[in-house]
Amino acid sequence: MTKLTLSVQPDVLRTAKRLAKARKTSVSSMFSQFVKSAASAEGTPHKIGPLTRKMVGVLKLPPGKDYKEFLGDALMEKHGLDK
Repeated sequence: MTKLTLSVQPDVLRTAKRLAKARKTSVSSMFSQFVKSAASAEGTPHKIGPLTRKMVGVLKLPPGKDYKEFLGDALMEKHGLDK
């Protein structure tokens, strides 16, 4: 096995140690599992749920607006913020 040194914020380290203890494993083992999981999911298309699939195409955007701009405007309006 090869040794690896990582730099993380103190709060991240505390959280990792707490999770490892709760799962009765080590931080190193959790990191290994995370990397293996991320590698196996790489390139795997995300499944779209039936509700999301059903809603596709329901909303028509105003001409000249992309969805991010439209969403940003809607959130600002919802929370009473000015542009």
